[in-house]
Amino acid sequence: MNAHWQNLRVAITGMNNRPDNPGPGHATARCLHALADFQGEIIGLGYDVLDGGLYDREICHSGHLLPYPSSGEQPLLDRLKQIHGEHPFDVLIPCLDSEMIAFSRLAEELNRMGIALLIPSQNMIERRDKDRLPELCAPLGISTPPIRHLTHVGFFRDCEREGWTYPLVIKGRFYDASIVHNATQAHAAFQRMANEWGLPVLVQQYVGGHEFNVCAVGDGRGDTLGLVMMRKRALTEKGKAWAGTTIDHPQLERTARQLIKALKWPGPLEIELICDSEGQFHVLEINPRFPAWVFLTHGAGCNLPQRLLQHLCQSPVSHEMAQAGTTFIRYAEERIIRLGDLAAMTLQGHLIHQPASTCMESLT
Repeated sequence: MNAHWQNLRVAITGMNNRPDNPGPGHATARCLHALADFQGEIIGLGYDVLDGGLYDREICHSGHLLPYPSSGEQPLLDRLKQIHGEHPFDVLIPCLDSEMIAFSRLAEELNRMGIALLIPSQNMIERRDKDRLPELCAPLGISTPPIRHLTHVGFFRDCEREGWTYPLVIKGRFYDASIVHNATQAHAAFQRMANEWGLPVLVQQYVGGHEFNVCAVGDGRGDTLGLVMMRKRALTEKGKAWAGTTIDHPQLERTARQLIKALKWPGPLEIELICDSEGQFHVLEINPRFPAWVFLTHGAGCNLPQRLLQHLCQSPVSHEMAQAGTTFIRYAEERIIRLGDLAAMTLQGHLIHQPASTCMESLT
């Protein structure tokens, strides 16, 4: 890609910002917008007319609706071609778990259209699936709680005979988790997850302790372009970080780098871990995208979306380490939009906030 990262037109998905479970897209866009050197454009992509980030006029040059991932890859590709034809962009950053497989499969076609991605292959995405974590972590000497996928609730009647003791964690295929303390709670959580995310539903042995997250960008060869560690300080009812503080923890960093090297991971990822009372880290999940708290990486002096763009452009990548002790506190605010804007998004599927630049470099 022959272009300067500062001038790229970047499309970002996941622009929903619900207070209890925000998507990472808006925070990723904020990371780029906050850079004094970034003079490019940000194109917001969302799946719902009420995705608040689509209407952020200060950050997004335009907002566009996509067909839901359940619609299939061809409608998604057709819509991207339409958007790209009317409002060209150079880079695409997918930010939702449920769309990653589709974008990975479409990566070559998007590259032919002049759209760059730094995204893992389908095989890599599947290797870090929640129910395959033990298979990935065990050879590395990394602990992870037992986990299995379920297609019916019968498991909970006899699970203690098989060595599964309450509390347990019930998880959806892509999102959501509930801690349950008995079979009745487990049945209810299973049905809710199945109705919302489909089967299989996952069950993981609960481990108590302090929760930590790592956000990083891999270069696809086993090295890390940047890494930020964070300890959660407050959680939502869904277990999402409401506040957190960056830390410097050598053991946690080694664990994260081991996983990135083993996967040869290209692009963003988030590793969720818990540290038990004996100081042992256990990997709970590896998410194949930036987390919703990614703006903390900018605040800590290690802006990871910036490093992704620098890598794609083969520009020198910044090497500043994240500053420990930087804290974020999430807050909700109302975004005021005109009825005409809502109508335009509903009827036309897009809303233009700022005129497209006419002086962008051609990417070849």
